[in-house]
Amino acid sequence: MPKSSVSKLVPKVPGVPSVSGMSRRAAYSATTKRALVDVAEELFTEHGYANASLDSIVAGAQVTKGALYHHFSGKQALFEAVFERVEDDTSRTIQKALKGHKDPWEKARAGLRTFLTVVQEPRYRRIVVQDGPAVLGHERFREQEERSTFANVVDIVRSVLLAGSWELDEDMVQTFSRIFFGAMSSAGESVAGADDPIAAADRVEVAISFIISGFQALTDAGVEIPSGLSDGEGSR
Repeated sequence: MPKSSVSKLVPKVPGVPSVSGMSRRAAYSATTKRALVDVAEELFTEHGYANASLDSIVAGAQVTKGALYHHFSGKQALFEAVFERVEDDTSRTIQKALKGHKDPWEKARAGLRTFLTVVQEPRYRRIVVQDGPAVLGHERFREQEERSTFANVVDIVRSVLLAGSWELDEDMVQTFSRIFFGAMSSAGESVAGADDPIAAADRVEVAISFIISGFQALTDAGVEIPSGLSDGEGSR
């Protein structure tokens, strides 16, 4: 799809009609905020955080800087709103891919394939992987990432673990989930930052699918979890 200019992508803010249950002033404010995030997302994706100026963002959204500062404390706060949107969109996309899969192994593979597709998108590569850690700081970056996508990982891991006869307490489920989440985050960064992201995604899919197949083989063989890892014994 050809990229349109920012001014064409974002409708003019004046003249926003009233929304059911929302006053004209509130509707105008919501549309202004959405326009700023829309334009910021495009400019951050195309030019990066450092090269996307607030002047270009307000010009694209056809609002004043006063309107921008009414909604956001500055450029970093606006970036965080964009980052949250991209991560939330990613989470919803993965959730959609997981639905309808009764087989836990196919569910895990579907989530993996969807995630590897998303991390190749320009906006994810630039906003989440390239600029996210530097702009938000490592702690805030991880906090936002976990808030949006960790629940999907727990869902997948729980399904895989329940496929076996293992009786794991919630602490162990969370431990497995965090290990897998860390691996997926690292894999996503390697794909998004690769010169050939398609080839990198293929390699990651092969590697993680191999690990998933290992879990499946252990389940099929009825292999027991080592003593101390189930029923909370390790924490006693």
